[in-house]
Amino acid sequence: MDWTLVASQEAFEALLAEHRGAPAVAVDTEFMRRNTFYPQVALLQLCFTDHAWLVDPLALDDTAPLVALFEDPATTKVLHSASEDLEVFDHWLGALPRPLFDTQRAAGLLDQGFGLGYRGVVEQAFGVTLDKGETRSDWLRRPLSDSQCRYAALDVAYLLPLYERLHADAEAAGKLPWILEEGEVACAGAGSRNPAYYLRVKSAWKLAPRQLAALERLCAWREDEAARRDKPRSWILDDKLCLAIAQVMPADTAALAAVGELPPAVLRRCGAALLGCIAAARALPEAALPAPLPPPLDSEERKRLKALKARVRALAAAASVAPEMLLAGRDLELLLREARGLPINEPASWQGWRRALAIEPLRAALAEGAL
Repeated sequence: MDWTLVASQEAFEALLAEHRGAPAVAVDTEFMRRNTFYPQVALLQLCFTDHAWLVDPLALDDTAPLVALFEDPATTKVLHSASEDLEVFDHWLGALPRPLFDTQRAAGLLDQGFGLGYRGVVEQAFGVTLDKGETRSDWLRRPLSDSQCRYAALDVAYLLPLYERLHADAEAAGKLPWILEEGEVACAGAGSRNPAYYLRVKSAWKLAPRQLAALERLCAWREDEAARRDKPRSWILDDKLCLAIAQVMPADTAALAAVGELPPAVLRRCGAALLGCIAAARALPEAALPAPLPPPLDSEERKRLKALKARVRALAAAASVAPEMLLAGRDLELLLREARGLPINEPASWQGWRRALAIEPLRAALAEGAL
């Protein structure tokens, strides 16, 4: 594929002006995230026809033209496995590519393979094996090599032809609205910050409500600190230590120092903040404490989960959708807990096409005792 490196603001603006109103654009990024909280954008690849434009973000002074492209409803933005790219755009631009057609999710909704990487789907669709030579390249180093540029160009080279195939198949199957809805859900959930990270900490279900409140505050403090310092969460405080501190609920520096393997440097730098999180949790009235998290499924629930998975496979087969695209395992566990009368936070993905096709039928089967 032919490619052009765009390394000035003037060339960047001319490129986007020339292609304003294009029906679709293939989009990809190269970014680095070794020692940072936020991804560091290093290259933006755009393809409007059969030519790849490699935009150097380090050479740009104003990204407003790109924001305008991303927010133009007349131009469909085509990405493959978009979640990490969305995180890049959210931090870099404060804007997301809408409408979004994710070719990976489209393939799953059309039962043409689930979770296939870009190279896998290109090989499946076009019989072409793409080079992996620059996968671990340092994309922030300048100048970029010809090998890097060729690799980056190939990352968008087949996206528009793939989009055209999948778009036609989706229209024929009546699933184009499903794919665009999936893109909107992905955009709505994009971003590095996770206000409820404590729910992802392993073994958090073992904590009593007040301990859980402490964990919630510790994780929220860490989220803010990691973002402020632009460092990985684990560099601030890893999950294991957050859990250990919440379990012990230390009241002073000596008690905090005795927790697990708390590094002395963390104690010196962050001890007061950590104790503040614990004190805030101690001060909460009982009515303000979070509900305990549900434990892992017991043997009887695992049997029901197995039956639920079988029903999902049947529903997916009838709709010609990859079962994993219909509902993930965590969704099935949520449905089981809901059926037990436990409160749940309903995911955004349960709305729209998925609700009528799977959520409501499965809820009804669970309520009737058929599962």
